[in-house]
Amino acid sequence: MSAIFHFSGMLSVLLLLICTCAFVRSVVPQLLDTHRTGWKGVFWKMARIGERLSPYVAAACIVQAFVVLMGI
Repeated sequence: MSAIFHFSGMLSVLLLLICTCAFVRSVVPQLLDTHRTGWKGVFWKMARIGERLSPYVAAACIVQAFVVLMGI
């Protein structure tokens, strides 16, 4: 089964995508800033979510790690 079909897996993929995009934008900003529209704009938007909501994203990552490790 794909991770997309399980809510827990989908949430993990989404959180990893947000964290990865925010990290890439902090290291190489011109890589994501040049593509603000189109399908590549999704990655720019994920990076913005990661930057602006970083305390909430961090809390969600901690909760998700606990859920994955405990098998809930």
